[in-house]
Amino acid sequence: MARLTPLAKGLLTVTIIAVSGAAAWHLGLKDYASKAGFLGGAPGDSAASSGSGASGPGIAPGVEGGGATGAQSGPVGLSGTKGPGQGNASASGSSSRAGAAFGSSSDPLKVSIVSFHGYAPALVANGQSLKTKPGSIFDKKGLAVEFVIQDDIPTLATIFTSKVAHCAWRTSDFWAQEQPNLRNAGLDGRAIMVVDNTQGADAVIARDPAIKRVEDLAGRSIALLQYTPSHGMVLDAIENSSLSSRKKTSVKYVYINADEGTAGVRAAFESGQVDAAALWDPDLSLALRKVAGAHVVYSTKTATNLIYDVIVCDKALLDDPARAPAFQKLVDGWFEGVVAAEANPDSAVEALVKTEEFFSLLAKDEGRDFVKSLFGSLVWTGLEDNARILGLSGGTNHYARVYRQFDQIYRAAGALANPNSPVINPEDSFDDRFVRALIRANPKAEQEAKVPEFSFTAEGRERAAQEAATLTKPVTVNFSSGSSELTKRAQKTIDEDMVPLIENNGSAYFEVSGNTDSTGSRATNMRLSEARANRVVDYLVAQWEFPRDRFRIVGNGPDKPLCNERDPKGDGLSLADCRAMNRTTRLAILARR
Repeated sequence: MARLTPLAKGLLTVTIIAVSGAAAWHLGLKDYASKAGFLGGAPGDSAASSGSGASGPGIAPGVEGGGATGAQSGPVGLSGTKGPGQGNASASGSSSRAGAAFGSSSDPLKVSIVSFHGYAPALVANGQSLKTKPGSIFDKKGLAVEFVIQDDIPTLATIFTSKVAHCAWRTSDFWAQEQPNLRNAGLDGRAIMVVDNTQGADAVIARDPAIKRVEDLAGRSIALLQYTPSHGMVLDAIENSSLSSRKKTSVKYVYINADEGTAGVRAAFESGQVDAAALWDPDLSLALRKVAGAHVVYSTKTATNLIYDVIVCDKALLDDPARAPAFQKLVDGWFEGVVAAEANPDSAVEALVKTEEFFSLLAKDEGRDFVKSLFGSLVWTGLEDNARILGLSGGTNHYARVYRQFDQIYRAAGALANPNSPVINPEDSFDDRFVRALIRANPKAEQEAKVPEFSFTAEGRERAAQEAATLTKPVTVNFSSGSSELTKRAQKTIDEDMVPLIENNGSAYFEVSGNTDSTGSRATNMRLSEARANRVVDYLVAQWEFPRDRFRIVGNGPDKPLCNERDPKGDGLSLADCRAMNRTTRLAILARR
Protein backbone atom coordinates (compact mmCIF):
# COMPACT_ATOMS: atom_id res chain seq x y z
CA MET A 1 0.00 0.00 0.00
CA ALA A 2 1.41 3.36 -1.04
CA ARG A 3 1.19 6.08 1.54
CA LEU A 4 2.20 9.71 1.75
CA THR A 5 5.79 9.88 2.92
CA PRO A 6 7.45 12.85 4.63
CA LEU A 7 9.92 14.92 2.69
CA ALA A 8 13.50 13.99 3.56
CA LYS A 9 14.63 16.25 6.39
CA GLY A 10 17.72 17.38 4.54
CA LEU A 11 15.80 18.81 1.58
CA LEU A 12 15.31 22.54 1.48
CA THR A 13 12.00 24.11 0.59
CA VAL A 14 13.48 24.86 -2.80
CA THR A 15 12.89 21.22 -3.70
CA ILE A 16 9.27 21.51 -2.69
CA ILE A 17 8.97 24.72 -4.63
CA ALA A 18 10.12 22.95 -7.75
CA VAL A 19 6.68 21.34 -7.92
CA SER A 20 4.51 23.79 -6.02
CA GLY A 21 2.22 26.70 -6.52
CA ALA A 22 -0.06 27.40 -9.36
CA ALA A 23 2.38 25.59 -10.01
CA ALA A 24 5.89 24.52 -10.89
CA TRP A 25 5.86 23.68 -14.56
CA HIS A 26 2.35 25.09 -14.24
CA LEU A 27 1.52 24.26 -17.80
CA GLY A 28 3.50 21.15 -18.66
CA LEU A 29 6.04 23.56 -20.10
CA LYS A 30 8.66 20.95 -20.90
CA ASP A 31 6.73 19.38 -23.78
CA TYR A 32 6.55 22.62 -25.67
CA ALA A 33 9.94 23.91 -24.59
CA SER A 34 11.60 20.84 -26.02
CA LYS A 35 9.93 21.49 -29.37
CA ALA A 36 11.21 25.04 -29.37
CA GLY A 37 14.66 24.07 -28.18
CA PHE A 38 14.68 26.59 -25.35
CA LEU A 39 12.66 28.03 -22.52
CA GLY A 40 11.73 31.61 -21.75
CA GLY A 41 10.06 34.63 -23.20
CA ALA A 42 9.39 35.35 -26.83
CA PRO A 43 12.26 36.83 -28.84
CA GLY A 44 12.52 40.54 -28.42
CA ASP A 45 11.26 40.60 -24.84
CA SER A 46 13.58 40.56 -21.88
CA ALA A 47 12.67 37.41 -19.96
CA ALA A 48 14.31 34.74 -17.91
CA SER A 49 13.51 31.10 -17.53
CA SER A 50 15.20 27.80 -17.03
CA GLY A 51 14.34 24.17 -16.64
CA SER A 52 15.89 20.77 -16.53
CA GLY A 53 15.75 17.95 -19.00
CA ALA A 54 14.07 14.68 -18.20
CA SER A 55 12.86 11.55 -19.89
CA GLY A 56 9.85 9.36 -19.30
CA PRO A 57 6.98 9.82 -16.87
CA GLY A 58 9.27 9.01 -13.95
CA ILE A 59 6.54 7.32 -11.97
CA ALA A 60 7.48 6.68 -8.38
CA PRO A 61 4.77 5.14 -6.18
CA GLY A 62 4.35 6.62 -2.72
CA VAL A 63 7.48 5.11 -1.20
CA GLU A 64 10.54 6.74 0.29
CA GLY A 65 12.39 8.52 -2.48
CA GLY A 66 9.38 8.55 -4.77
CA GLY A 67 8.30 12.09 -4.08
CA ALA A 68 9.36 15.44 -5.47
CA THR A 69 13.01 15.36 -6.38
CA GLY A 70 15.64 17.45 -8.06
CA ALA A 71 17.75 20.33 -6.83
CA GLN A 72 16.63 23.80 -7.74
CA SER A 73 18.84 26.04 -9.76
CA GLY A 74 19.31 29.67 -8.88
CA PRO A 75 17.25 32.41 -10.46
CA VAL A 76 17.84 33.35 -14.03
CA GLY A 77 18.72 36.96 -14.57
CA LEU A 78 17.70 39.12 -17.47
CA SER A 79 20.85 38.21 -19.34
CA GLY A 80 20.02 34.51 -19.04
CA THR A 81 22.85 33.79 -16.63
CA LYS A 82 22.19 32.07 -13.34
CA GLY A 83 22.76 33.41 -9.86
CA PRO A 84 23.35 34.33 -7.22
CA GLY A 85 27.13 34.24 -7.28
CA GLN A 86 27.34 34.43 -11.07
CA GLY A 87 27.01 38.13 -11.56
CA ASN A 88 23.42 38.30 -12.67
CA ALA A 89 22.37 40.68 -9.89
CA SER A 90 24.13 43.53 -11.62
CA ALA A 91 22.58 42.54 -14.92
CA SER A 92 19.11 42.74 -13.44
CA GLY A 93 19.81 45.99 -11.67
CA SER A 94 19.67 47.06 -8.05
CA SER A 95 16.44 47.78 -6.25
CA SER A 96 17.23 51.48 -5.95
CA ARG A 97 19.44 53.01 -8.61
CA ALA A 98 20.99 56.33 -7.74
CA GLY A 99 18.82 59.22 -8.88
CA ALA A 100 16.06 56.99 -10.27
CA ALA A 101 12.63 56.80 -8.73
CA PHE A 102 11.45 53.30 -7.88
CA GLY A 103 8.95 52.23 -10.52
CA SER A 104 10.41 54.51 -13.18
CA SER A 105 11.75 53.27 -16.51
CA SER A 106 15.26 53.52 -15.06
CA ASP A 107 14.35 51.47 -12.01
CA PRO A 108 11.26 49.39 -12.90
CA LEU A 109 9.24 47.39 -10.41
CA LYS A 110 10.10 43.78 -11.23
CA VAL A 111 7.72 40.87 -10.78
CA SER A 112 8.72 37.21 -11.18
CA ILE A 113 6.04 35.04 -12.81
CA VAL A 114 5.74 31.67 -14.52
CA SER A 115 4.06 30.80 -17.80
CA PHE A 116 0.45 30.78 -16.67
CA HIS A 117 -2.73 32.23 -18.12
CA GLY A 118 -3.82 33.54 -14.74
CA TYR A 119 -1.35 36.41 -15.17
CA ALA A 120 -2.65 37.50 -18.59
CA PRO A 121 -4.36 40.65 -17.20
CA ALA A 122 -1.01 41.97 -15.97
CA LEU A 123 0.53 41.48 -19.40
CA VAL A 124 -2.46 43.24 -20.97
CA ALA A 125 -1.97 46.12 -18.52
CA ASN A 126 1.68 46.26 -19.59
CA GLY A 127 0.81 46.65 -23.27
CA GLN A 128 1.00 42.92 -24.10
CA SER A 129 4.63 42.99 -23.12
CA LEU A 130 7.02 41.95 -20.37
CA LYS A 131 8.26 45.56 -20.25
CA THR A 132 5.85 48.47 -19.97
CA LYS A 133 4.86 49.86 -23.37
CA PRO A 134 3.97 53.53 -23.99
CA GLY A 135 0.23 54.10 -23.73
CA SER A 136 -0.39 50.96 -21.68
CA ILE A 137 -2.41 50.92 -18.45
CA PHE A 138 0.70 50.83 -16.28
CA ASP A 139 2.37 53.56 -18.35
CA LYS A 140 -0.63 55.86 -17.93
CA LYS A 141 -0.31 55.40 -14.18
CA GLY A 142 3.31 56.45 -14.32
CA LEU A 143 4.64 53.00 -13.46
CA ALA A 144 7.25 50.94 -15.25
CA VAL A 145 6.85 47.20 -14.63
CA GLU A 146 9.10 44.43 -15.80
CA PHE A 147 7.84 40.85 -15.67
CA VAL A 148 10.57 38.25 -15.34
CA ILE A 149 9.58 34.73 -16.38
CA GLN A 150 11.21 32.15 -14.13
CA ASP A 151 9.72 28.77 -14.83
CA ASP A 152 12.38 27.11 -12.67
CA ILE A 153 10.77 28.90 -9.70
CA PRO A 154 13.59 30.04 -7.40
CA THR A 155 12.86 30.55 -3.73
CA LEU A 156 11.72 33.98 -2.62
CA ALA A 157 14.90 34.27 -0.58
CA THR A 158 16.93 33.82 -3.77
CA ILE A 159 14.75 36.21 -5.74
CA PHE A 160 14.82 38.95 -3.12
CA THR A 161 18.53 38.75 -2.22
CA SER A 162 19.69 38.60 -5.84
CA LYS A 163 17.35 41.50 -6.70
CA VAL A 164 16.11 39.72 -9.81
CA ALA A 165 12.63 40.81 -8.78
CA HIS A 166 10.88 42.72 -6.01
CA CYS A 167 7.74 40.59 -6.07
CA ALA A 168 6.83 37.08 -7.19
CA TRP A 169 3.74 34.94 -7.73
CA ARG A 170 2.74 32.33 -5.22
CA THR A 171 -0.43 30.37 -4.45
CA SER A 172 -1.87 30.83 -0.98
CA ASP A 173 -1.00 27.26 0.02
CA PHE A 174 2.49 27.52 -1.52
CA TRP A 175 3.02 30.79 0.37
CA ALA A 176 1.99 29.09 3.62
CA GLN A 177 4.80 26.56 3.02
CA GLU A 178 7.46 29.10 2.09
CA GLN A 179 6.97 32.03 4.44
CA PRO A 180 8.36 30.20 7.51
CA ASN A 181 11.50 29.34 5.55
CA LEU A 182 11.80 32.91 4.29
CA ARG A 183 11.77 34.11 7.88
CA ASN A 184 14.35 31.46 8.81
CA ALA A 185 16.58 33.08 6.18
CA GLY A 186 16.24 36.45 7.93
CA LEU A 187 13.82 37.85 5.35
CA ASP A 188 10.08 38.23 5.03
CA GLY A 189 7.39 39.09 2.52
CA ARG A 190 3.74 39.95 2.27
CA ALA A 191 1.10 39.14 -0.32
CA ILE A 192 -0.41 42.36 -1.62
CA MET A 193 -3.26 41.11 -3.87
CA VAL A 194 -5.07 38.02 -5.04
CA VAL A 195 -4.68 37.77 -8.82
CA ASP A 196 -6.67 34.67 -9.72
CA ASN A 197 -8.92 32.00 -8.28
CA THR A 198 -9.06 28.60 -9.95
CA GLN A 199 -12.64 27.45 -10.47
CA GLY A 200 -12.33 24.27 -12.50
CA ALA A 201 -8.68 24.57 -13.53
CA ASP A 202 -7.60 21.96 -10.93
CA ALA A 203 -9.30 18.58 -10.82
CA VAL A 204 -9.16 14.90 -10.00
CA ILE A 205 -10.05 12.96 -13.14
CA ALA A 206 -10.58 9.29 -13.95
CA ARG A 207 -11.50 7.19 -16.98
CA ASP A 208 -13.22 4.26 -15.26
CA PRO A 209 -16.96 5.08 -15.05
CA ALA A 210 -17.05 3.26 -11.70
CA ILE A 211 -15.01 6.10 -10.18
CA LYS A 212 -17.70 8.69 -9.62
CA ARG A 213 -16.96 9.93 -6.09
CA VAL A 214 -13.93 10.67 -4.01
CA GLU A 215 -14.75 7.53 -2.00
CA ASP A 216 -14.34 5.46 -5.18
CA LEU A 217 -10.59 6.19 -5.08
CA ALA A 218 -10.19 3.61 -2.31
CA GLY A 219 -7.82 0.92 -3.54
CA ARG A 220 -7.07 2.96 -6.68
CA SER A 221 -3.94 4.77 -7.84
CA ILE A 222 -3.78 8.51 -8.48
CA ALA A 223 -0.89 10.33 -10.15
CA LEU A 224 0.04 13.81 -8.98
CA LEU A 225 2.84 16.22 -8.20
CA GLN A 226 3.66 16.16 -4.52
CA TYR A 227 2.95 19.20 -2.32
CA THR A 228 1.17 21.18 -5.04
CA PRO A 229 -2.28 22.78 -4.67
CA SER A 230 -3.81 19.81 -6.49
CA HIS A 231 -2.13 17.47 -4.01
CA GLY A 232 -3.52 19.54 -1.16
CA MET A 233 -6.97 19.39 -2.76
CA VAL A 234 -6.75 15.57 -2.93
CA LEU A 235 -5.54 15.23 0.67
CA ASP A 236 -8.33 17.50 1.89
CA ALA A 237 -10.96 15.59 -0.09
CA ILE A 238 -9.81 12.16 1.10
CA GLU A 239 -9.61 13.35 4.71
CA ASN A 240 -13.16 14.74 4.54
CA SER A 241 -14.60 11.67 2.83
CA SER A 242 -16.63 8.91 4.44
CA LEU A 243 -13.84 6.37 3.91
CA SER A 244 -12.72 4.54 7.03
CA SER A 245 -9.16 5.10 8.21
CA ARG A 246 -8.12 1.77 6.69
CA LYS A 247 -9.66 2.58 3.32
CA LYS A 248 -8.08 6.04 3.29
CA THR A 249 -4.66 4.39 3.49
CA SER A 250 -5.58 2.19 0.52
CA VAL A 251 -5.49 5.18 -1.86
CA LYS A 252 -2.22 4.78 -3.79
CA TYR A 253 -0.49 8.12 -4.34
CA VAL A 254 1.82 7.93 -7.34
CA TYR A 255 4.22 10.85 -7.24
CA ILE A 256 5.56 11.96 -10.59
CA ASN A 257 9.14 13.24 -10.66
CA ALA A 258 9.25 17.00 -10.24
CA ASP A 259 11.04 17.71 -13.50
CA GLU A 260 8.27 15.98 -15.46
CA GLY A 261 5.62 18.38 -14.19
CA THR A 262 1.97 17.97 -15.12
CA ALA A 263 3.01 16.63 -18.52
CA GLY A 264 4.34 13.57 -16.66
CA VAL A 265 1.13 13.26 -14.64
CA ARG A 266 -0.92 13.40 -17.83
CA ALA A 267 1.36 10.86 -19.53
CA ALA A 268 0.86 8.41 -16.67
CA PHE A 269 -2.91 8.86 -16.90
CA GLU A 270 -3.10 8.66 -20.68
CA SER A 271 -1.00 5.49 -20.76
CA GLY A 272 -3.30 3.79 -18.25
CA GLN A 273 -0.58 3.36 -15.64
CA VAL A 274 -2.83 4.94 -13.01
CA ASP A 275 -6.56 4.97 -12.35
CA ALA A 276 -6.83 8.71 -11.74
CA ALA A 277 -4.82 11.91 -11.87
CA ALA A 278 -4.78 15.29 -10.16
CA LEU A 279 -4.09 17.84 -12.88
CA TRP A 280 -4.41 21.51 -13.70
CA ASP A 281 -4.78 23.36 -16.98
CA PRO A 282 -3.86 23.07 -19.72
CA ASP A 283 -2.89 19.42 -19.12
CA LEU A 284 -6.24 18.91 -17.40
CA SER A 285 -8.21 20.11 -20.43
CA LEU A 286 -5.92 18.21 -22.81
CA ALA A 287 -6.42 14.95 -20.90
CA LEU A 288 -10.19 15.38 -20.84
CA ARG A 289 -10.17 16.01 -24.59
CA LYS A 290 -7.87 13.19 -25.58
CA VAL A 291 -8.64 10.29 -23.22
CA ALA A 292 -11.81 8.34 -23.97
CA GLY A 293 -14.12 8.27 -20.98
CA ALA A 294 -12.08 10.77 -18.98
CA HIS A 295 -14.29 12.65 -16.55
CA VAL A 296 -14.02 14.95 -13.55
CA VAL A 297 -14.46 13.36 -10.13
CA TYR A 298 -13.83 16.48 -8.03
CA SER A 299 -12.58 19.92 -9.00
CA THR A 300 -12.24 23.54 -8.01
CA LYS A 301 -15.37 24.20 -10.04
CA THR A 302 -17.00 22.92 -6.86
CA ALA A 303 -14.20 23.74 -4.40
CA THR A 304 -14.20 27.34 -5.56
CA ASN A 305 -12.68 28.83 -2.41
CA LEU A 306 -9.58 26.66 -2.21
CA ILE A 307 -6.81 27.74 -4.59
CA TYR A 308 -5.75 31.38 -5.03
CA ASP A 309 -2.75 32.96 -6.72
CA VAL A 310 -1.24 35.96 -4.96
CA ILE A 311 1.63 38.37 -5.56
CA VAL A 312 4.15 38.40 -2.72
CA CYS A 313 6.60 41.30 -2.33
CA ASP A 314 9.71 41.88 -0.24
CA LYS A 315 8.54 43.26 3.10
CA ALA A 316 11.61 45.48 3.42
CA LEU A 317 10.52 47.31 0.26
CA LEU A 318 6.86 47.40 1.24
CA ASP A 319 7.85 49.09 4.50
CA ASP A 320 9.69 51.87 2.63
CA PRO A 321 7.26 54.85 2.31
CA ALA A 322 9.10 56.05 -0.80
CA ARG A 323 8.29 52.81 -2.61
CA ALA A 324 4.67 52.39 -1.46
CA PRO A 325 3.21 54.47 -4.34
CA ALA A 326 4.74 52.10 -6.90
CA PHE A 327 3.19 49.06 -5.24
CA GLN A 328 -0.15 50.86 -5.09
CA LYS A 329 0.03 51.50 -8.84
CA LEU A 330 0.92 47.86 -9.46
CA VAL A 331 -2.24 46.70 -7.68
CA ASP A 332 -4.40 49.37 -9.30
CA GLY A 333 -3.06 48.70 -12.80
CA TRP A 334 -3.34 44.92 -12.44
CA PHE A 335 -7.02 45.25 -11.49
CA GLU A 336 -7.63 47.51 -14.49
CA GLY A 337 -5.92 44.85 -16.58
CA VAL A 338 -8.52 42.37 -15.33
CA VAL A 339 -11.32 44.62 -16.62
CA ALA A 340 -9.56 45.03 -19.97
CA ALA A 341 -8.84 41.30 -20.37
CA GLU A 342 -12.40 40.33 -19.50
CA ALA A 343 -13.74 42.86 -22.02
CA ASN A 344 -11.42 41.52 -24.73
CA PRO A 345 -10.24 37.94 -24.08
CA ASP A 346 -8.53 37.85 -27.47
CA SER A 347 -6.18 40.58 -26.26
CA ALA A 348 -5.29 38.37 -23.29
CA VAL A 349 -4.53 35.47 -25.64
CA GLU A 350 -2.37 37.78 -27.74
CA ALA A 351 -0.51 39.00 -24.65
CA LEU A 352 0.34 35.41 -23.69
CA VAL A 353 1.37 34.42 -27.21
CA LYS A 354 3.57 37.49 -27.64
CA THR A 355 5.38 37.23 -24.32
CA GLU A 356 5.63 33.53 -23.46
CA GLU A 357 7.06 30.94 -25.82
CA PHE A 358 4.98 28.25 -24.17
CA PHE A 359 1.69 29.87 -25.17
CA SER A 360 2.98 30.64 -28.64
CA LEU A 361 3.61 26.93 -29.17
CA LEU A 362 0.40 25.89 -27.42
CA ALA A 363 -1.64 28.18 -29.66
CA LYS A 364 0.14 26.78 -32.71
CA ASP A 365 -0.51 23.16 -31.71
CA GLU A 366 -4.00 23.44 -30.18
CA GLY A 367 -5.30 26.72 -31.57
CA ARG A 368 -5.93 30.11 -30.01
CA ASP A 369 -9.49 29.13 -29.16
CA PHE A 370 -8.11 26.40 -26.92
CA VAL A 371 -5.94 28.94 -25.10
CA LYS A 372 -8.96 31.21 -24.69
CA SER A 373 -11.05 28.30 -23.38
CA LEU A 374 -8.64 27.99 -20.45
CA PHE A 375 -9.85 31.37 -19.16
CA GLY A 376 -13.24 29.83 -18.34
CA SER A 377 -11.78 27.66 -15.57
CA LEU A 378 -10.43 30.45 -13.40
CA VAL A 379 -11.43 33.90 -12.24
CA TRP A 380 -9.09 36.84 -12.79
CA THR A 381 -9.70 38.53 -9.46
CA GLY A 382 -10.28 42.26 -9.60
CA LEU A 383 -11.06 44.71 -6.84
CA GLU A 384 -14.51 43.35 -5.96
CA ASP A 385 -13.17 39.78 -5.87
CA ASN A 386 -10.30 40.80 -3.61
CA ALA A 387 -12.69 42.53 -1.24
CA ARG A 388 -14.83 39.39 -1.08
CA ILE A 389 -11.96 36.89 -0.79
CA LEU A 390 -10.20 38.94 1.89
CA GLY A 391 -13.40 39.55 3.83
CA LEU A 392 -12.99 43.31 3.52
CA SER A 393 -16.69 43.83 2.88
CA GLY A 394 -17.80 41.49 5.66
CA GLY A 395 -17.98 37.73 5.67
CA THR A 396 -15.23 35.14 5.77
CA ASN A 397 -11.63 35.95 4.90
CA HIS A 398 -11.16 33.00 2.55
CA TYR A 399 -7.51 33.76 1.90
CA ALA A 400 -6.68 33.59 5.62
CA ARG A 401 -8.76 30.44 6.04
CA VAL A 402 -6.98 28.69 3.15
CA TYR A 403 -3.53 29.86 4.27
CA ARG A 404 -4.16 28.41 7.74
CA GLN A 405 -5.78 25.25 6.38
CA PHE A 406 -2.91 24.37 4.05
CA ASP A 407 -0.32 25.19 6.68
CA GLN A 408 -1.93 22.46 8.78
CA ILE A 409 -2.29 20.05 5.84
CA TYR A 410 1.32 20.34 4.73
CA ARG A 411 2.79 20.29 8.22
CA ALA A 412 0.93 17.02 8.83
CA ALA A 413 2.19 15.69 5.50
CA GLY A 414 5.82 16.57 6.28
CA ALA A 415 6.14 19.22 3.58
CA LEU A 416 8.01 21.88 5.55
CA ALA A 417 11.79 21.76 5.32
CA ASN A 418 11.91 22.70 9.01
CA PRO A 419 8.84 21.17 10.72
CA ASN A 420 9.62 23.17 13.86
CA SER A 421 9.16 26.49 12.07
CA PRO A 422 6.68 28.64 13.98
CA VAL A 423 3.13 28.92 12.69
CA ILE A 424 2.54 32.31 11.08
CA ASN A 425 -0.80 34.04 11.51
CA PRO A 426 -2.43 34.64 8.12
CA GLU A 427 -2.77 38.33 9.08
CA ASP A 428 1.04 38.51 9.06
CA SER A 429 1.23 37.10 5.56
CA PHE A 430 -0.89 39.67 3.70
CA ASP A 431 -0.56 43.45 3.44
CA ASP A 432 -4.05 44.55 2.41
CA ARG A 433 -3.52 48.32 2.61
CA PHE A 434 -3.27 48.70 -1.19
CA VAL A 435 -6.55 46.86 -1.79
CA ARG A 436 -8.17 48.78 1.07
CA ALA A 437 -7.08 52.11 -0.43
CA LEU A 438 -8.79 51.25 -3.71
CA ILE A 439 -11.96 50.16 -1.90
CA ARG A 440 -12.07 53.46 0.00
CA ALA A 441 -11.85 55.28 -3.31
CA ASN A 442 -14.54 53.06 -4.85
CA PRO A 443 -17.42 52.42 -2.40
CA LYS A 444 -19.38 50.75 -5.22
CA ALA A 445 -16.80 47.96 -5.33
CA GLU A 446 -17.35 47.25 -1.65
CA GLN A 447 -21.09 46.98 -2.18
CA GLU A 448 -20.64 44.71 -5.19
CA ALA A 449 -18.35 42.50 -3.11
CA LYS A 450 -21.21 41.91 -0.68
CA VAL A 451 -23.29 40.28 -3.41
CA PRO A 452 -22.94 36.48 -3.08
CA GLU A 453 -20.79 34.94 -5.76
CA PHE A 454 -23.31 32.13 -6.32
CA SER A 455 -27.09 31.98 -5.98
CA PHE A 456 -28.96 28.92 -4.72
CA THR A 457 -32.50 27.76 -5.50
CA ALA A 458 -34.65 24.79 -4.57
CA GLU A 459 -34.76 23.79 -8.24
CA GLY A 460 -30.98 23.94 -8.52
CA ARG A 461 -30.63 21.86 -5.35
CA GLU A 462 -32.89 19.08 -6.63
CA ARG A 463 -31.10 19.10 -9.98
CA ALA A 464 -27.77 18.68 -8.21
CA ALA A 465 -29.20 15.87 -6.08
CA GLN A 466 -29.95 13.79 -9.17
CA GLU A 467 -26.25 12.87 -9.41
CA ALA A 468 -24.17 11.00 -6.85
CA ALA A 469 -22.58 13.15 -4.16
CA THR A 470 -18.99 14.15 -4.93
CA LEU A 471 -18.00 13.12 -1.41
CA THR A 472 -19.73 12.59 1.90
CA LYS A 473 -18.30 13.68 5.22
CA PRO A 474 -19.53 11.95 8.38
CA VAL A 475 -19.65 14.29 11.37
CA THR A 476 -20.36 13.14 14.90
CA VAL A 477 -22.88 15.73 16.06
CA ASN A 478 -23.83 14.61 19.54
CA PHE A 479 -27.45 14.76 20.69
CA SER A 480 -28.96 13.80 24.00
CA SER A 481 -30.66 10.42 23.89
CA GLY A 482 -33.99 10.66 22.08
CA SER A 483 -33.53 14.42 21.48
CA SER A 484 -32.98 16.56 18.39
CA GLU A 485 -31.84 19.67 20.29
CA LEU A 486 -28.29 20.85 19.61
CA THR A 487 -25.97 21.04 22.58
CA LYS A 488 -23.15 23.59 22.81
CA ARG A 489 -20.74 20.78 22.06
CA ALA A 490 -22.75 19.87 18.96
CA GLN A 491 -22.69 23.48 17.76
CA LYS A 492 -18.93 23.58 18.18
CA THR A 493 -18.63 20.39 16.11
CA ILE A 494 -20.68 21.94 13.32
CA ASP A 495 -18.54 25.08 13.40
CA GLU A 496 -15.27 23.17 13.20
CA ASP A 497 -16.14 20.13 11.07
CA MET A 498 -18.92 21.24 8.74
CA VAL A 499 -18.54 24.94 8.07
CA PRO A 500 -14.99 24.79 6.60
CA LEU A 501 -16.10 22.17 4.05
CA ILE A 502 -19.10 24.30 3.10
CA GLU A 503 -16.93 27.39 2.70
CA ASN A 504 -14.30 25.53 0.65
CA ASN A 505 -16.96 24.35 -1.78
CA GLY A 506 -18.43 27.72 -2.58
CA SER A 507 -20.61 26.73 -5.54
CA ALA A 508 -21.95 23.45 -4.12
CA TYR A 509 -25.26 22.41 -2.69
CA PHE A 510 -25.23 20.02 0.27
CA GLU A 511 -27.26 17.13 1.55
CA VAL A 512 -27.45 17.03 5.34
CA SER A 513 -28.59 13.63 6.50
CA GLY A 514 -29.32 12.22 9.93
CA ASN A 515 -28.26 8.59 10.39
CA THR A 516 -28.50 5.96 13.10
CA ASP A 517 -27.14 2.53 13.79
CA SER A 518 -29.30 -0.59 13.48
CA THR A 519 -30.32 -0.78 17.13
CA GLY A 520 -33.77 0.30 18.31
CA SER A 521 -37.03 0.87 16.47
CA ARG A 522 -36.60 1.67 12.78
CA ALA A 523 -39.63 3.99 12.76
CA THR A 524 -38.25 5.95 15.72
CA ASN A 525 -34.79 6.11 14.12
CA MET A 526 -36.21 7.42 10.84
CA ARG A 527 -38.19 10.18 12.54
CA LEU A 528 -35.38 11.19 14.89
CA SER A 529 -32.69 11.22 12.21
CA GLU A 530 -34.65 13.66 10.03
CA ALA A 531 -35.39 15.92 13.00
CA ARG A 532 -31.71 16.04 13.87
CA ALA A 533 -30.73 16.88 10.28
CA ASN A 534 -33.28 19.70 10.36
CA ARG A 535 -31.73 21.13 13.54
CA VAL A 536 -28.27 21.12 11.97
CA VAL A 537 -29.53 23.05 8.94
CA ASP A 538 -31.43 25.48 11.16
CA TYR A 539 -28.17 26.24 12.95
CA LEU A 540 -26.18 26.67 9.71
CA VAL A 541 -28.78 29.09 8.37
CA ALA A 542 -29.24 31.07 11.58
CA GLN A 543 -25.64 31.29 12.78
CA TRP A 544 -23.67 31.21 9.51
CA GLU A 545 -26.24 32.83 7.20
CA PHE A 546 -25.98 30.14 4.53
CA PRO A 547 -29.03 30.12 2.19
CA ARG A 548 -31.55 27.49 3.26
CA ASP A 549 -32.12 26.48 -0.35
CA ARG A 550 -28.54 25.30 -0.41
CA PHE A 551 -29.36 22.33 1.84
CA ARG A 552 -31.28 19.14 1.18
CA ILE A 553 -32.50 17.48 4.40
CA VAL A 554 -32.76 13.70 4.64
CA GLY A 555 -33.44 11.27 7.47
CA ASN A 556 -31.83 7.94 6.61
CA GLY A 557 -32.29 6.21 9.93
CA PRO A 558 -30.30 2.94 9.74
CA ASP A 559 -30.73 2.54 5.96
CA LYS A 560 -27.39 3.91 4.74
CA PRO A 561 -24.67 2.55 7.00
CA LEU A 562 -21.08 3.55 6.34
CA CYS A 563 -19.86 0.50 8.21
CA ASN A 564 -21.20 -3.05 8.03
CA GLU A 565 -22.27 -3.80 11.58
CA ARG A 566 -22.29 -7.51 10.77
CA ASP A 567 -18.61 -7.38 9.83
CA PRO A 568 -17.01 -4.33 11.50
CA LYS A 569 -13.55 -5.89 11.30
CA GLY A 570 -13.73 -5.48 7.52
CA ASP A 571 -13.28 -1.76 8.16
CA GLY A 572 -10.79 -2.32 10.93
CA LEU A 573 -13.29 -1.26 13.61
CA SER A 574 -14.85 -2.68 16.71
CA LEU A 575 -18.62 -3.11 16.73
CA ALA A 576 -18.97 -0.09 19.04
CA ASP A 577 -16.88 2.10 16.74
CA CYS A 578 -18.71 0.78 13.69
CA ARG A 579 -22.06 1.75 15.18
CA ALA A 580 -20.69 5.14 16.20
CA MET A 581 -19.59 5.73 12.60
CA ASN A 582 -23.12 4.97 11.44
CA ARG A 583 -24.65 7.33 14.05
CA THR A 584 -23.39 10.44 12.27
CA THR A 585 -24.80 13.49 10.63
CA ARG A 586 -23.42 13.49 7.11
CA LEU A 587 -22.59 16.39 4.89
CA ALA A 588 -22.61 15.38 1.22
CA ILE A 589 -21.34 17.69 -1.52
CA LEU A 590 -23.79 18.01 -4.41
CA ALA A 591 -22.05 19.65 -7.36
CA ARG A 592 -24.24 22.15 -9.19
CA ARG A 593 -25.34 21.09 -12.68
